[in-house]
Amino acid sequence: MDLEIAGDAALVTASSSGLGKASARALAAEGANVVLNGRDEDRLEEAVADVRADAATDATVVGHAADLTDPDAVDALVRRPIEEFGGLDHLVTSAGGPPAKSFLETTDEEWYEAFDLLVMSVVRTVRAAAPHLRADGGGTIVTIASISVKEAVDDLVLSNSVRMGVVGLEKTLSKELAPEVRANAVLPGTHETPRVEALVDESLETGAYDSYEEGIDDWAQEIPAGHLGDPMDLGRTVAFLSSPQSSYLSGVALPIDGGESASNL
Repeated sequence: MDLEIAGDAALVTASSSGLGKASARALAAEGANVVLNGRDEDRLEEAVADVRADAATDATVVGHAADLTDPDAVDALVRRPIEEFGGLDHLVTSAGGPPAKSFLETTDEEWYEAFDLLVMSVVRTVRAAAPHLRADGGGTIVTIASISVKEAVDDLVLSNSVRMGVVGLEKTLSKELAPEVRANAVLPGTHETPRVEALVDESLETGAYDSYEEGIDDWAQEIPAGHLGDPMDLGRTVAFLSSPQSSYLSGVALPIDGGESASNL
């Protein structure tokens, strides 16, 4: 299926690894020009090289280092695709997960930090991007949240609580920015990202598993699909939601979890 986004301009935040990187890769593979973002310049440079290797022939892929909790840095980040490509058609927001903790272990400072990282980063990015997304026929926003907004995960009180604000924001944007801009969210379950790989490696060191493959298989035990998600499963969905092929989808929060969640809604 041709997603009809070749030549479009996209910005993907927190895309130097994991699900953000997969989203950038999927967009570039469809021919979109993409700005990747991350805080670590070396890792960002590596991600740009990886995405360029998979990009369509005419797609341009560049990186822009920025801290999403710095309002001035976010404004400069949003200006980058305008300066580089002459506009902005698609915004994909992502951010690293907050630390795993129980409620009673979590400090006020950690609550504020999680809100700034997960919610205010989206607020600032969308605020700066909205005029450009609304221009020239309109554009799209896809927010990468978590399946934890549907079903709370043990010892992830910050993600369970704060990410719900991201989905509430996405639903509001789908109405306030309509009809020029469509806004949707994706809710990933367990994918084989560097974060999960690191957790499995830690378990190997403690002797919990005899091999990496055994650890990954164990993580997949409760997933009806029978395996962890490939980050590109989510990336291709993000590209679809950014395309005219999904033109009647807006305000959706779409679980991508292999059936892992037990939520009815």
